[in-house]
Amino acid sequence: MRTSLRASKPVRYVLLSLGAVAFLFPFYYMVVGSLRTTTVGDLTAAVPSGLTGANYTAINGAISVGRSLLNSGIMTIGVLVCTLVFGVLAGYGLAVLRFRGKGAVFGALLLVQMIPFQLLTLPLYVLVVRDYGLGDNYLGMILPFAINSTAVFLFRQFFLQMPASLFEAARIDGASELRILWRIALPMARPAVLTALLLTFIGPWNEFLWPFLVTKNADMQPLAVSLASFLSNMQGTVANPAGALLAGAVVLAVPAVVLFLLFQRHFTSTDIDSGVKG
Repeated sequence: MRTSLRASKPVRYVLLSLGAVAFLFPFYYMVVGSLRTTTVGDLTAAVPSGLTGANYTAINGAISVGRSLLNSGIMTIGVLVCTLVFGVLAGYGLAVLRFRGKGAVFGALLLVQMIPFQLLTLPLYVLVVRDYGLGDNYLGMILPFAINSTAVFLFRQFFLQMPASLFEAARIDGASELRILWRIALPMARPAVLTALLLTFIGPWNEFLWPFLVTKNADMQPLAVSLASFLSNMQGTVANPAGALLAGAVVLAVPAVVLFLLFQRHFTSTDIDSGVKG
């Protein structure tokens, strides 16, 4: 058995290496293509030759990358704040508090996760843009994503793992529910908070459909929408349209990759045990 396990290790490493190459190659292709003077539509575009930073200058001149990044950042930060506040409060309530209809609320939460966002786009557009008048407005871009049912579910499951004795002891000492949440539950939920924030970040940062519908002013469009506008209307204004588009895609992808690399080690850590030791 030991011999078979030793023999299987090289095969495992080879398979993992192939999987890593297949996963990373699109990123490599994107970065190299963004630095080439000319981009062709085959694998030779991945060969690092004739590299230049002109594509980044070209895409910035065409769509104002800085302004688009600012719009993406404001939308994303707004969604993250709403996700954290409402997700923690709702998750704590569904996990710890007792009230009538709790099961029905949780069932509705699961049902909402099964409904594609595209089915709600038309009524949301009528409500947000026509009724509320929030077109070309940051609040109009944030509102549909303010409450994330996945984040609520994640926090609920994490709070359910915490010992009930912690909450009971705090209540005996006279602590309110908000104080228990702030001083006991939330500090131990750091892995869940980081996971929810990173997973939520990817959504609004890369979101295209909703901002495209609610923003007509180019100065209000996030980077994903600006890149689509460049592809449709302005690619003839630069010498290497494909390279400029890939340069914009690199700028769009870098924040998500950096955040994942910085915080991935926190996903598997937990402070629950520290609250019940001794």
